[in-house]
Formats: sequence, structure tokens, C-alpha cells
Amino acid sequence: VQLQASGGGLVQAGGSLRLSCAASGSIFSINDMGWYRQAPGKQRELVAGITSGGSTNYADSVKGRFTISRDNAKNTVYLQMNSLKPEDTAVYYCNADGARTKGGVYYYRIDSEGRPRYDYWGQGTQVTVSS
Repeated sequence: VQLQASGGGLVQAGGSLRLSCAASGSIFSINDMGWYRQAPGKQRELVAGITSGGSTNYADSVKGRFTISRDNAKNTVYLQMNSLKPEDTAVYYCNADGARTKGGVYYYRIDSEGRPRYDYWGQGTQVTVSS
């Protein structure tokens, strides 16, 4: 499973950006997809998540400004970001959890501690909001 994110860039405060993240591989379905972000000197935090059925959740700091959506047929998740603020500046990462083959087998990876993990990460895309 590989995730390819795109759509980041430099924008003025109050502007908008749309991020996209496509999962590739022999994937039949993905349970949950989401966007996280990490600002310099801070921990990675959840921005928004969406289930395969379309249920969503958002960080309080982005509610009313960001909208997450997905296209299950394309295994792609989007993040529409409006009314951007300088504090939204960060590297944004997409995440996919519970990717399965048509036969129902879950993909997994082995993390640095030797544990199986069922989530995958994109490479990150920089979002910079100027004041």
C-alpha cells in the first residue's frame, strides 16, 4: 500500500487549499482514512478522519473551516481547507487504516519495534499560510 499526497503550497491567510491523497496497490477497500499535521516543534495531531461509510470527525481547531471527503472507488481522500490561518502551517500527512484485498485479507506492515501495523502513511505535503 502506497499513499501519494498532493495539493500543498503557500497561501495567504483567509485563502483555501485542497489536499488529495490516493492509495495505490491491489486494494479493494479501506476502513478509515484521515489527515494529520505536524508543525515544527510540535507533535503530530489528527486534523480530520473519515470512515468508509462517510462518518467524519474533526479537530476543534478546524471545525467549520475544513472538510474531509473520500472517493471509495478511487481509494482517495481529500481535505478542503478554507479560511486558512497562519497556525494551520504544517506538514500534512494522510493516513489509511484497514486496507484490504478483494479476498478480505488486511495489508499490514512491521514497524520499527517489530509490531504489525495496519495503517499506512503518505509522504507529507507542506502547507504554509502567510499572515
